[in-house]
Amino acid sequence: MKPFNCTECNKCFSQKGNLKIHQRMHTGMKPFHCTECNKSFSRKVDLTVHQRIHTGTKPFHCTECNKSFSRKVNLTVHQRIHTGMKPLHCTECNKSFSRKVDLTVHQRIHTGTKPFHCTECNKSFSRKVNLTVHQRIHTGMKPLHCTECNKSFSRKVDLTIHQQIHTGIKPFLCTECNKSFSRKAHLTVHQRIHTKMKPFHCTECNKSFSRKVNLTIHQRIHTGMKTFHCTECNKSFRWMAHLTVHQRIHSGMKPFHCTECNKSFSRKGNLSVHQRIHTGMKPFNCTECNKSFTQKSNLRIHQRIHTGMKPFHCTECNKSFSQKAHLTIHQRIHTGMRPFNCTECNKSFSQKAKFKIHQRIHTGMKPFQCTECNKSFSQKSRLTIHQRIHTGMKPFNCTECNKSFN
Repeated sequence: MKPFNCTECNKCFSQKGNLKIHQRMHTGMKPFHCTECNKSFSRKVDLTVHQRIHTGTKPFHCTECNKSFSRKVNLTVHQRIHTGMKPLHCTECNKSFSRKVDLTVHQRIHTGTKPFHCTECNKSFSRKVNLTVHQRIHTGMKPLHCTECNKSFSRKVDLTIHQQIHTGIKPFLCTECNKSFSRKAHLTVHQRIHTKMKPFHCTECNKSFSRKVNLTIHQRIHTGMKTFHCTECNKSFRWMAHLTVHQRIHSGMKPFHCTECNKSFSRKGNLSVHQRIHTGMKPFNCTECNKSFTQKSNLRIHQRIHTGMKPFHCTECNKSFSQKAHLTIHQRIHTGMRPFNCTECNKSFSQKAKFKIHQRIHTGMKPFQCTECNKSFSQKSRLTIHQRIHTGMKPFNCTECNKSFN
């Protein structure tokens, strides 16, 4: 029997005192005041609980871990950690929770409710904490600091990952090769090496990739997008790495040094090729004649001797060449261009090799020496002709009388 009725909402109570407390909801009366902060409450019990904030009193203790709480309800929820009890169930997917607030947040997955809105960009979130973290993008606030290097972060998860640099902790282990990672996402990507899984597909050419970032970069081939721009010359690149290498043209930076001769290079690949001069390594072999090369590009050019391929065509006379450099030199016949100028006599040349030979007139340099008589020549062709005096070789024959000449 509940003989005491609320005239506002018709709710019934068994005791008159409970009805009086309830009616304060409608009247807004809060007769109990905190002497510390002047906050008001409709119930004395709520004031008592509140005052524990100021006194620090936590009368409810967990018998398992001795943790203390200011409210009994908080102790009850906490004890579910030890008991494993999850009495609150989602009616959609039957997932269980130990706290009502966690169930409420979870149910927003099913309802799609996102009640927390960013006033800057109007983006919505299902949890207030996610909104708080998001707002730091706009404010630039990074309240979480690394105690080792004082670097700041907007999210706790990013700080935790960063701290593993200092601790060296790599808790995520690959069961195939025992390699360790500081982040689970990195382990997931790595495992695709073993599984051969490539879940990211290009819709244009159906090529597959193990990483989403690689697909994004690949798609720029189809879109023609070059998002990385050089601030010096405005040249654009699809890959940041290519921009970084390009910028060394302007800065003159050559960070890769040969330990043998101390020559420097702007690209690591160029250093690797250069080092083969010292090691004598020629890893690229021609399957036709077994000749070896230090660079793959040189092997490709060489193979055109065997295939007869001449992919570079002159648009003026249709003459073909196996190397682009040879086409460039040839085109100077048509353009009349002579880019190599002698500073001594101002004579110009279309080929660098002919320019170098010419300069020996001024310097007197004769680098080609006869091993028989020690006579020197400025050109290799002249040494070859001279050596026929010693060898007696006469390679040019008259077809009329068969007389030979050197």
